[in-house]
Amino acid sequence: MTDSAAFTTLRPRLFAIAYRMLGVRADAEDVVQDAWLRWHGSDQLAVQSAEAWLVTLTTRLAIDRLRARQAERETYVGWWLPEPIVELDERTPESNAEMASEVSMAFLWVLERLSPEERAAFLMRQVFDHDYADIADMLGKSEAACRQMVHRAQERVRQQTPRFDVPKDTHRALLGRFMAAAQAGDRAAMKTMMADDVQLVSDGGGKIKSFLRILRGAGRVAGVFWSVEHQHPRNVAYRQARVNGEPGLLRYVEGKLESAQSFVIEDGRIAAVLVVRNPDKLAGIPQTLV
Repeated sequence: MTDSAAFTTLRPRLFAIAYRMLGVRADAEDVVQDAWLRWHGSDQLAVQSAEAWLVTLTTRLAIDRLRARQAERETYVGWWLPEPIVELDERTPESNAEMASEVSMAFLWVLERLSPEERAAFLMRQVFDHDYADIADMLGKSEAACRQMVHRAQERVRQQTPRFDVPKDTHRALLGRFMAAAQAGDRAAMKTMMADDVQLVSDGGGKIKSFLRILRGAGRVAGVFWSVEHQHPRNVAYRQARVNGEPGLLRYVEGKLESAQSFVIEDGRIAAVLVVRNPDKLAGIPQTLV
């Protein structure tokens, strides 16, 4: 197999690793491109396994990029949410590979609490099923240290993620009802679909008005959706889409894309809403409602 063919075969996996590490599509693509350049210039005859070599390189490059980005994220205005990957149509082979395992907005947001090396160790073990010897080699640490990192990361992720998976059809049906209520400005109906302690996290990146704290409570969160419709009567529209592989919503105000929204469902009700409003993170989504 040629160097190009080997890389092309592995590229979806490499992108999946980089995106889960970084949460920004452009950064992930930059890491994959850097990996390609280094692969192309390497002595491939001396490489026993192209996959192992490229996965290790991509992981290390992603760790370096994440460390470099940490200072920026510490000065980020408001809450930082991942850049959503939105699908409106049937999935492509690449997107199937990208969404093959944990990549929801809520999951990636939880991963932000981990250090770069903890995040890499956790993903390599729990998402990509590498053994500890491989992870130790990737990170230049002992297997015992990697086991400890994964254990700590597991505990933190377990405490902050939903206990049960929700069938996609159930998720989609609930969002369909919620979308209709939000578009009608029916605050009471929205409240019935939310958990009492529902949370709303909004990311405007300092470029567009957004909440700088997490809103809590069904009344307050329903009120946010109601206020958008109240301020723009009959000019708010929603469209269902897959947001990071899960049912989500796109909201259009006055015909222009205003946000991409991801929802965490627990016990048949909405437990959290993650709203991306930063225009830089919405650039890859249709900007007008067709």
